[in-house]
Amino acid sequence: MTSERWFFGGDLGVGRVGYGTMKLTGWPRGDAPDRDTALAILRRAVELGVDHLDTSNYYARAGVAANELIRTALHPYPAGLVIVTKVGALVEGDDLGRPAAEHTGLTPDGLRRGVEANLRTLGLDQLDVVNLRLGDRGHADAPLEPALETLMALRAEGLIRHLGVSNVDRDQVDRARKVADIVCVQNLYNIAARDDDPLVDACAEAGIAYVPFFPVGGFAPLTADALSTVAARHGASVPQVALAWLLARSPNIVLIPGTGSPAHLEENVAAGGLRLTSEDLARLG
Repeated sequence: MTSERWFFGGDLGVGRVGYGTMKLTGWPRGDAPDRDTALAILRRAVELGVDHLDTSNYYARAGVAANELIRTALHPYPAGLVIVTKVGALVEGDDLGRPAAEHTGLTPDGLRRGVEANLRTLGLDQLDVVNLRLGDRGHADAPLEPALETLMALRAEGLIRHLGVSNVDRDQVDRARKVADIVCVQNLYNIAARDDDPLVDACAEAGIAYVPFFPVGGFAPLTADALSTVAARHGASVPQVALAWLLARSPNIVLIPGTGSPAHLEENVAAGGLRLTSEDLARLG
């Protein structure tokens, strides 16, 4: 585990390797571990020093819900554990098939329901960080400003501490920052998907965390000769090298790799201690 830390909003310190809980439920597709394994993974993550969990009330499938697993495994929560949630376009299941401007999860009522559902299922009085998740990336008709204003009102009620945005482009980040203090951006990014390179750098300059989802490829796992070569040199796995590359890419990158395997959890956390050389980075491009 790396000793490097990032502070969301300047006050919530987390290690740069966290854990994403989506795969514990098999949502939106894929296999989920059995309940005992899922609970053991969450407890082991904390034992290994993970103090940043990424979740959402809509990470639920076939009666298995990430928030319920987190609460069962870890409540009362250890001091310093930061739980980041998200609300928005995917809070309502049928939003997946709607145009961005019609996502009911982005309405004031849908956002409040999403925040309250996360509070209730996690057993919290306040959410550390809430990401506003927009729909199809880049759609200018997504109601960004009104949605953020709703979340700011919920923050004023004491239900939210910090705000972030997810599935957004550079223009949307700039617009969001005019409405609210944004502490993190959560987008698709990895060694093979680098469209967000300029946004990573812009966030670093602004002191905003960049949290890549699918850091090792997601549903299309990363494969490349360069990755395999560097992995062999270090006696590491390809996913470990991909995670180490992200940590080396910029100091504002905070990782939330997800897994339903105890062994992969150990590997992901250990990737925080893998230091790539300048030769490695040059080979990886």
